[in-house]
Amino acid sequence: MPRETTPESCRIQARFAALREQGRAGLVTYMMAGDPDPASAQAILDGLPTAGADIIELGMPFSDPMADGPTIQVAAQRALKQGQTLKGTLEMLSRFREKDTETPVVLMGYYNPIHSHGVERFAADAAAAGADGAIIVDLPPEEAPELTGPFNAHGLHLIMLTAPTTDAARLPAVLAHAGGFLYYVSITGITGTRSADEAQVAEAVERLRRQTDLPIAVGFGIRTPEQAAATARAADAVVVGSALVDRIAKGDDPLGFVAALAEGVRAARR
Repeated sequence: MPRETTPESCRIQARFAALREQGRAGLVTYMMAGDPDPASAQAILDGLPTAGADIIELGMPFSDPMADGPTIQVAAQRALKQGQTLKGTLEMLSRFREKDTETPVVLMGYYNPIHSHGVERFAADAAAAGADGAIIVDLPPEEAPELTGPFNAHGLHLIMLTAPTTDAARLPAVLAHAGGFLYYVSITGITGTRSADEAQVAEAVERLRRQTDLPIAVGFGIRTPEQAAATARAADAVVVGSALVDRIAKGDDPLGFVAALAEGVRAARR
């Protein structure tokens, strides 16, 4: 079952409550820990809240990111070549928490590094570093109890994914373990390849709202402030990953891009 929260472990709920009061959707930004190098990645992470990110997904580099497109695959390779490890990613988060105790941070990655680290140890170390939960993209609902027990014990959310292919028979199995918010993957396939139709996203979000009280974040294929604004008209939060990672790879101004995305999201319901 999803974990119960306490006042000490509810950054995600507090953020979505604040967004509701403001009458707007949130911006969730994804970056890969250690990319393009540890120092630059730390600076980007530390700057995301001021630039306009409401929630941060921090990627845990893995050598076989099967659900990700070329942009994030290459980012993981760059980070691994720079010596980024799971331990280093948690240390990066700890340094962020020295400056920011309010912005929710969700670790995102694959189960293999967690299994190698040890599930109980990962939950304890992630919570100590200041994580609010994790998205494990290759963990099916049937295997979720391997994490929910340790996560619940350490006040972490397991953020579950749902997709256009998740039918009415499958959705309850996903929701049974979901906490924090529900991540709707708006397209089939890998990250960063194409964009979803606005009307289809709105229809999907409405369908999900009938089944859960969790906030719904929509991601995959959102690359511009205009697309972010369109998604923000339906969703509780908009997730942008590959487009931001692209700018980091090119040496463009990633925080300026986040600011433009944030303005698009904030303007969507004015």
